[in-house]
Formats: sequence, C-alpha cells, structure tokens
Amino acid sequence: MIPQLPLRSARSLRLTIIHKPIPRLRAMHIQSIPMCEHPVTWASSPAAISNHSRGAKGVGSSNNYAYLVTDEPSKDAVIVDPANPSEVAPVLKDAVDSGRVNLTAVINTHHHWDHAGGNDEILSQFQSLQLPVIGGKDCKCVTQTPKHEESFKIGHKISVKALHTPCHTQDSICWLMEDGEERVVFTGDTLFIGGCGRFFEGTPAEMHTALNKTLAALPDDTRVYPGHEYTKQNVKFLTTVLQTEPVKNLQEFAENNQQTQGRFTIGDEKDPAVQKATGKTDPVDVMGKLREMKNNM
Repeated sequence: MIPQLPLRSARSLRLTIIHKPIPRLRAMHIQSIPMCEHPVTWASSPAAISNHSRGAKGVGSSNNYAYLVTDEPSKDAVIVDPANPSEVAPVLKDAVDSGRVNLTAVINTHHHWDHAGGNDEILSQFQSLQLPVIGGKDCKCVTQTPKHEESFKIGHKISVKALHTPCHTQDSICWLMEDGEERVVFTGDTLFIGGCGRFFEGTPAEMHTALNKTLAALPDDTRVYPGHEYTKQNVKFLTTVLQTEPVKNLQEFAENNQQTQGRFTIGDEKDPAVQKATGKTDPVDVMGKLREMKNNM
C-alpha cells in the first residue's frame, strides 16, 4: 500500500488490439518464479529478519518471487532477486540451455538474504556467463550500483531505470522497466500489493518519499511486481482502515488467486482516504502511524 495512497481495484490486464494479420513480437516477457524454500532461516539471517510482516514464518513460507525478464527480440534477459538457487537455477538452466534466453545479469532490489542471498551460487552455476550483479551497495557480490534515475538497456527494447527508495534498507532500489508498449516496476520490499515494507533501516519520512513521491510519480498504468506475495495479509489490515469497494474487490481477488504480482498498478495503490484512519494530516505522520498500526495488528 502506498499509504496516502493504498490500493484497489482488481483491474484486469489490458489486451492489445492487433490491427495487422501478423502478430507483433512482444518486447518484454516476465516469468515469475515463486520461491517457498527459503535458503536460510530468519534466525540465521540477522539482516533479513524480524519477520518482514506479521505472519512470516521463515523457511517454507516466505512467499518470495524471483523474476526472469527477457527482451524477446534479442533474447537478452536478467534475473531479479534469485534468492533461492535450488528453485531458480533449474528454471534459468532450462531457459539458457534451450537457447530461449541469453542471461546477461543478476539484479537485486536490496541486500536482505531473502533477495540477494543466492547471488554467489547463481554466479557459480553460471560462471561461464560472467554475470554482473546490479543492485544496492550492500548486496552480496554486487558489481554495479546505478545512481538514482540512472538508466541502462536489456537487449534492444527494454529500458531500465534505477529508483532509489531507501527505508526498508538503505540500499533499496526499485527497478522501472519499459519497452515502449508497457511499463512495470519491481519493488522488492518497498511496495507490496496493498502494503509496504517495514522501516528496518529508515524512517517514516524516507518511506513517504519512496512511496508518495518516487513511486507515485510513475504513470498510473505501471504494473507492480513486489518481492513477496503478502496480499492476503495486507488485505486483513486494509479492511480495518478502509471499507471501500476497491478494498473489497482486492480482498475477493486475493482470496481467489494465489498470485497477485503484475495484476495491479501504481494507480490502483492510490487512495488518500486511508489517512482518515490515522487521525493525522501531515503525510509523514500518516505514514508513521499506518506502519505502527500494521505492526501492532
């Protein structure tokens, strides 16, 4: 949720109307890789810990996502947050060995072990590819840290922009990717569907900037790909502060779909009515109070 903004409306994906008889080759393809076998326990990973949200139970229930993003014209691809190599590497190996992708980089959203902890093993298993690790300065094996709003390309069509969003961690980066036809943002643990990450290394003011300024400035049709599937948990909190039709729609969608990544947009996350539940008016105070209320739920 972007407090001052949260979300809602289970908006169905747009269909592109093709006027020519020959289908156009889509530029950006995103394959979600759900990860349930987390490589470390919360207790053994102090950086990752303290339960990212209430109800997180460690190994086997972290509900992480890695994402394989491919520029289809060139087949160049990157893997985002491959935290658990035992689940991610077989998918990558099949895609690389079959010639469907040319794996070019590992990208991380932040340094926590349940996002960047598998980097070294992925690099080892794909050593011949000499992959760079692009992410925040504290990510494991990182080789490149783009500046805020610095851009680079994946293949021919996909442009990538680094959006620094310090708070959950000080090295958190959200990655905006566009191919001219569509735009998506990989938000790690900064923004979830209907919620945001804990302020482990930051302040309400920093999360306010990350959500209400940096991410809220993106076009409303930007689809959100978070680092975890926490939507059902977030809806439980949302229903205590908002009794709106969009929230009810999100609740119904989450109850009937195990995965919600890529199905909601930045525009869906915006709902200024949420501030009324806090009794605050200053946006930073609203952010802090909402996080406190969620933590105590």
